[in-house]
Amino acid sequence: MNRPLVAILSGAGISTDSGIPDYRGPNGLWRKDPEAEKLVTYEYYMGDPEIRRRAWQMRRKNRTLQAEPNAAHRAVAGLERSGVPVRVITQNVDGLHQLAGMPARKVLELHGTARSFVCTGCHARGPMEDVLARVDAGEDDPRCLTCGAILKPATVMFGERLDPVVLGQAAAITKACQIFIAVGTTLQVHPAAGLAGVAADHGARLVIVNAEPTPYDEIADQVIREPIGTALPKLMHKLRTEDTHQTME
Repeated sequence: MNRPLVAILSGAGISTDSGIPDYRGPNGLWRKDPEAEKLVTYEYYMGDPEIRRRAWQMRRKNRTLQAEPNAAHRAVAGLERSGVPVRVITQNVDGLHQLAGMPARKVLELHGTARSFVCTGCHARGPMEDVLARVDAGEDDPRCLTCGAILKPATVMFGERLDPVVLGQAAAITKACQIFIAVGTTLQVHPAAGLAGVAADHGARLVIVNAEPTPYDEIADQVIREPIGTALPKLMHKLRTEDTHQTME
């Protein structure tokens, strides 16, 4: 009767069908505009007002906050609603898993969220829309209304450490799960990439759903190269029916 715990590690590839480009793929943001990486590098961002101005304009134009969940996000949420224990560990900052219906407490955002801002001085937080409204009104480098310090998105920039609490929770889930699915991630950015190896070492069934080869394909129990928008709903449906059969036995 015990249902297997399913851990899903999601990367940028799960959100491309929602209109959010990935970073390192053939049409990725960093490949098309290497200078864009400076806009999300903590040292450059904190030290250069012009970088901050460009970064706020980039946030005004990007489609992350307008994006809607796609079939893959909905399939993951559907698996959770069916009663299968699901935990999502995501490298994405778009919040689409939660918008699709995954309970926020079951989603670990390794790289933070683009839907909130944080003050680099007093650590006040709030909705990103509030700051973008100020940028729309003419502020090119908005400061904290409480303490006057520099504001940034509540994402982990290059040069910042991941939250050790969130990382610890991700490691605990990875060690405890029976099925670990890595979807839309190149599995090249550590420490997140290493979770696939940890899962396999602890006896989980490792499934990789990604268009390009990853360093962990050789140890995976299953590698799926189909488009994520069709592959993941099929896989989630299979897990639901597998689980039903196990429960009925």
